Amino acid sequence: MKACIALWLVLLTTPWARGAEPQGSLRLSGAWALYPMAVRWAEEFQNSYPDIHISVSAGGTGKGMSDVLAGRVDISMCSREVAPLEAARGAVAITVCKDAVVAVINARNPVWQDLQRKGVGKETLAALWLRGEVQTWGAVAGTAREAPLHIYTRSDACGAAETWANYLGGTQAGLKGARVFGDPGIRDAVRRDPLALGYNNVNYAYDPRTGKPAAGLTILPLDVNGNGVLEKEEDFYRTREELVAAIRRGDYPSPPARDLYFVVKGSPTNEPLRAFLRWVLTDGQKFVPESGYLHPPAKQRRAGLEALGFPASASGQ
Repeated sequence: MKACIALWLVLLTTPWARGAEPQGSLRLSGAWALYPMAVRWAEEFQNSYPDIHISVSAGGTGKGMSDVLAGRVDISMCSREVAPLEAARGAVAITVCKDAVVAVINARNPVWQDLQRKGVGKETLAALWLRGEVQTWGAVAGTAREAPLHIYTRSDACGAAETWANYLGGTQAGLKGARVFGDPGIRDAVRRDPLALGYNNVNYAYDPRTGKPAAGLTILPLDVNGNGVLEKEEDFYRTREELVAAIRRGDYPSPPARDLYFVVKGSPTNEPLRAFLRWVLTDGQKFVPESGYLHPPAKQRRAGLEALGFPASASGQ
């Protein structure tokens, strides 16, 4: 009898007895913007599918796109739309969540009180980053303060820089400032320099534990309607939750609010990859809000499932 029970337990634990769950490994690389979400998804997915190992590395959208098209990774984490030349090489984008890019300054900024009352309009930001016409914080805040202004931008090809530049009417190549690698690099440079101005993806600008701006940083409020006053409906930066709610309402402009993508090369056929992508678009969506991101619209999730050959009704939320 004991021998029979032992044999039964062995049979239950074999892969084919559990329904031949997929096995293998997946590699992701790319956008810093998606890195925290992708790590969370990988951890939660592997709890349900322990026979699939997932590795995630950041390095910018440009690196991820290069990696996936060259076959070095299975998925590129992408924080911008796929370019026509990339699509021609087989890049297929699946919208998996949404976030935004925000301007960040040092918490000890010398004109913070004025900035908090007035906000900063898009035209002023364009004059700073694209034309180099504004040189002092006093000029930004409309005061006589002569404190110089130190601009930082990204050195790596990335969706955050392209998204921010698009909002201002330019391209990443046209952004002025000291060039720093990656989201953590911009964040650390700004927190060290009281006269700094930079930009970060939401989940690097805010502390994921407290939901408040990361230590040493504060978020530069946008004067969205350009009237020179930060009105109540434009003031939503105190916590990540407030900002995410503003993005959801459409009060934060798009860009810099944007879609985030998983990009694969061609139509995926290997089962671990298909299982992971389907899970991300269905069960994995429950981890999106608590990670500081937004759900993509249901029609985008349905389109992703249909592109993978799954029924659109599986999109759930």
